[in-house]
Amino acid sequence: MADGYVDVLRDKREAARKAAYETPLEELHPARASLFRDDAMWPVFARLRAESPIHYTPDSNYGAYWSITRYNDILAVDSNHQVFSSAKGITLTPKAAQGFRDPNAPSGANFIAMDPPRHDVQRKTVSPALSPMALSVMAPLIRERAGFILDSLPVGEEFDWVDLVSKELTTMTLATLFNFPFEERRKLTFWSDAMTSPPGHGPVADIAELRKVMGECFSYFTGLWNERVNAEPTGDLISMLAHGEETRHMSMADFHANVGLLIIGGNDTTRNTISGSVLALNQNPDQYAKLRANPDLIPSMVSETIRWQTPLAHMARTTTQDFEMGGKTIKEGDKVVMWYVSGNRDDTVIENPDAYIIDRPRPRQHMSFGFGIHRCVGNRLAELQLTIIWEEIMKRFPDIQVLAEPKRSYSIFVKGYEDMRVVLPTRL
Repeated sequence: MADGYVDVLRDKREAARKAAYETPLEELHPARASLFRDDAMWPVFARLRAESPIHYTPDSNYGAYWSITRYNDILAVDSNHQVFSSAKGITLTPKAAQGFRDPNAPSGANFIAMDPPRHDVQRKTVSPALSPMALSVMAPLIRERAGFILDSLPVGEEFDWVDLVSKELTTMTLATLFNFPFEERRKLTFWSDAMTSPPGHGPVADIAELRKVMGECFSYFTGLWNERVNAEPTGDLISMLAHGEETRHMSMADFHANVGLLIIGGNDTTRNTISGSVLALNQNPDQYAKLRANPDLIPSMVSETIRWQTPLAHMARTTTQDFEMGGKTIKEGDKVVMWYVSGNRDDTVIENPDAYIIDRPRPRQHMSFGFGIHRCVGNRLAELQLTIIWEEIMKRFPDIQVLAEPKRSYSIFVKGYEDMRVVLPTRL
């Protein structure tokens, strides 16, 4: 069955490559979840970088949008929040899901979907939980949990690495950051998947179910807010928001929007990079051998994996004025999509970008965390979790073997994995 799946994927990828170069340029657009599910979007981005790096799509399932596909152009957009605003959304939303919120409910915004000054004060409120000092305190706990997870894994038996390792470690960490009831931590995983998967391609079937599930999520966190706001301040994210000078009077809609951001940011991205690291090393056995020979390469391998994986494929902005870029005029109010996944494969900036090389001279030269005021607030936590899990893996297992092509997420936003079958042949 696995072989058949591989054959199907190979055919799909070949067809996608053919279509990428035969489709008229003006009709080419990368925002198709099926391409990401099949890992078949690369030729589309390669052609756009070469022939139309600032590219307009007049209509799609996500409406009209501009694609920015080269590294330096993405950097320019991401660093210019005056012209490229986050206030009208930071992702492409399918037309079918644009009404997921109850139309009678007040709308809110998270701090990443804000412009200064609101963005700055809300981000500043949660930043201490992710500071170097806070992470140094958290590191021993992450290491203890990583060890527990790895010691619980079966040897010589097939299992799903995504579920037993990647989801478990990141959900444990996120539960700690929220001071969320530990025994209920998988609710965070479920809510994250519901928010990032199109209805019908994840844990919810349709918009009505999505509204119901997110209502349950936000109701739960409203309860946590009410508990924390009436208690002494602590170091968890909910308490910080409830007691922060600039956030304690925020609307519940804004609080819920920030909860959504923190759940996704603290969960999906890191867990998919953990899974991606195992896949990348399996697909590049020479690099796995290099890592075994020199475990000091783990930090460099982590950065290379974050580039190679690019766990969030894009971020979007809306222009506040007409803007000339690459000989094109982007009109005020246009949606602009920064394809990080493409920028990380731009050979004009990154040498041999399609190759996975764990000892690159500049391994942190990637754009997976974004740039400017919206650079990922939890980037160091992501790197810490990845580094620790691999330090603990190397102490225990000489090899992790991927048994079949992984099942990838049906999403143009979260570039991840739903299932990856592996076996641990032996334990050290």
